[in-house]
Amino acid sequence: MSEAVSILVVDDSSFNRLVLKRRLAELGYENVSTADDGRQGLAAIEAGRFDVVLLDLEMPELDGIGVLEQLHAARGAAPPVIVISALTEMEKIVRCIELGAEDYLPKSFDPPLLRARLAAVLEKKRLRDLADQRLAALETELESARLAQLSLVPRDFTAIAPAGLTLAAEMIPAKQVGGDLYDAFRVGDRHLLVTVADVAGKGAPAGLTMARSVGLIRAASRLIVEAGRLPDPAEIVTHANDDLARENESQTFVTIALAIIDADSGEGRICIAGHEAPLLLSAAGCRVFGPYTRQPPMGALEEFTYRSDPIALAPGEALFLFSDGVTEAEGASGHFLGRDPVHHRLAAAPTAPPDAVVAAALETVSAFVKGAPQADDITVLAVRRA
Repeated sequence: MSEAVSILVVDDSSFNRLVLKRRLAELGYENVSTADDGRQGLAAIEAGRFDVVLLDLEMPELDGIGVLEQLHAARGAAPPVIVISALTEMEKIVRCIELGAEDYLPKSFDPPLLRARLAAVLEKKRLRDLADQRLAALETELESARLAQLSLVPRDFTAIAPAGLTLAAEMIPAKQVGGDLYDAFRVGDRHLLVTVADVAGKGAPAGLTMARSVGLIRAASRLIVEAGRLPDPAEIVTHANDDLARENESQTFVTIALAIIDADSGEGRICIAGHEAPLLLSAAGCRVFGPYTRQPPMGALEEFTYRSDPIALAPGEALFLFSDGVTEAEGASGHFLGRDPVHHRLAAAPTAPPDAVVAAALETVSAFVKGAPQADDITVLAVRRA
């Protein structure tokens, strides 16, 4: 396979370039390009694809350290570099290794040593390329899983909400696949079910539990409706918990806030299980919903009977549900956002439509974290009575 290996020799000495090309040819490496100095070498690396670069340390204008500094600063997919050096240049060799050089080659160009150094570097490159390919394939699969997960939650809020209610929601996974969920669908002609839940953990395992939870909530609601009754949120959560808690060896818990609201009267009921208490928005401002029954999350206790609490939205009032990814958003300082900034932001526009409420909450999080990596899934949902 040596004939398929592409090598670039960067050396200002024509004698060194000639010797290296002959040594490489003797070892079976025929695909060898050369550059007369560091600048030509950088241009060649940018223009072509090389499996390894043999880089002279001492060159006029731009030496080997300068080339490595530019490659290091670019943070691109540069080929592995073997530095050509004299044995008296160990301090500079160490600096080159710090800048990303894989190895060094004495200027004696001893064939067995040259063969060994090239073989070791090319094997490391092969393993890195293989790891990159597998990582790319994994990222493709995770992106497919993320899109599949997002397809589980509703997006056409106008078609979902019955007359008298408006709705908006957003879910932003911390990883490609997250453990948060929201759902909203009509129950009968005039009732709307809305829910936000948070699976303990993140990533693919949490995403699978999220998908399972969505299915359980919808199935329980459908069964109760088919029995000729309006579902009580507590009954739905109890049914879902019975399935999640059974043989829950992984101790996966799901916090949830689930409400069913009558679009005509604004009245309904809500079940909160280990979840953040929702907010109520009105012309008077923003307040935390309560009092409410405090209960364990789903999956924690088998055969637990959940309870719901009454809720009522007067004309113009809104219910805001969210996961703890909002209040526990972590800034660069390591501190959490907390509830107060969200309260203040939403209280400043208490009669805004649901999509504006959702946007304001997400903007509050974004302004706080200031580009810091997202530590947890973020989900928000707002429903307002006309």
